[in-house]
Order: sequence, then C-alpha cells, then structure tokens
Amino acid sequence: MKLPRNKKEFTLFMAIISIISVNILAPLITCFEVGFHLYVWADVLKVIPFIWLSVIAVVLITYKPAEWLTAQIVDEKDSFKSHIIINVLCTVFLMSILLTVIGTWIGTRHISMEPIHMFFYKWPRNFAIAFFVECFIAQPIARFVMLKLHKLQDENKEQYEIKQETEQIQVEN
Repeated sequence: MKLPRNKKEFTLFMAIISIISVNILAPLITCFEVGFHLYVWADVLKVIPFIWLSVIAVVLITYKPAEWLTAQIVDEKDSFKSHIIINVLCTVFLMSILLTVIGTWIGTRHISMEPIHMFFYKWPRNFAIAFFVECFIAQPIARFVMLKLHKLQDENKEQYEIKQETEQIQVEN
C-alpha cells in the first residue's frame, strides 16, 4: 500500500521524493559549504532545476545497483521496515557518492578536480544529511501519498464492483 504499484505511480513517487530532497539538500549542503546567508540560498535556487535533473538521472542509474545491494543485506523474511530502511541506505549511499561530485560541479558552474580531491571530507556530511532527509522527510511523505492514493483507488474499485453487481442483479430481475 505504501509503495508504487506501476510505472506511473513510480514516477509520482520519484517526483515527490526528488523534489522534496533537492529543495532541502541543495540549499542546506551549499550553506554548509559557503555559509548560511540569504544570497547563498537565492543563488542555489537558480541551479536547483539542473540539480533536480541530475538527481533524476542518478536515481535511474543507481536504482538497480541499490536493489541488488539491498538484497545482499536483507533477507526476504525481514520486515517491510527493514527492507525500506536498508534500501534507502543503499540508495543514498550510491547517490551521495555521485552527487557529492556532480552537485558541486553544478553548484559552482565549473567542472574541476576540487570535489574529487575533497571527496572524503565532504561525502560523509552529505551522506548523513541526505540519509536523514530521505528517512524522516522525503520517503515518509511519498509513502503517505502512495497509501492515500491506493486507499482511494481501492475504494473506487469497490464502489465500481458494487455498482456492477447491482446492475447485474437488476438486469437479471
């Protein structure tokens, strides 16, 4: 009930998570880098669409490897929550590796070796912030939307089936 059932729902799920995450993570990580000032936040807003596009691309690139890594860690008998938390951990782990470099390039509007040289200094902080945002903000909101959507779909399906049965009974009489 809390996860996408088809590609259309997966797209909605991914859009919710990515929009929430990018709008929190990009300004927060940038402010940790250069300081918490209004002009820094305003500057980040200019590049958020490009960061969002890169996040979508990285999600699609890391989706299968994160699933494989998750399957190596959890057992199919483990709880839903353990599957979710390990999947989020694996996904954020892989995405944060790439986005620590790519995000810096987009944010600075310059491709350089600096994010690679500073990787082990910046990545743990970026990973921790991203993992927190995913676990406690973005993923719960997206799963809540999926739950409400599925409940609504199931109610509509039940109502449709009842209507069909009623019409069938009327036709028989």
